[in-house]
Amino acid sequence: MNSELLAKIWQYHSGKIIGLVTGFLVGIFILVFGFLHTMFVMICMVAGYLVGKRIDEKEDIMDILGKLLPPGYYRQ
Repeated sequence: MNSELLAKIWQYHSGKIIGLVTGFLVGIFILVFGFLHTMFVMICMVAGYLVGKRIDEKEDIMDILGKLLPPGYYRQ
């Protein structure tokens, strides 16, 4: 594969790639401890992709946490 193409893909999709790989690795570690955690692997991959997508869209991590956490856990 062309290194220029890989650099361009990394430039525009680095957050999604990192999130997907991280979610997959966490899922694999969980899978080692039990076969029925396969669904957990899929959830980790989707969650990693969604967080990475938001990072690619330049959304602030603290705003994401503010939406996910219950009131009182995040102070602005």
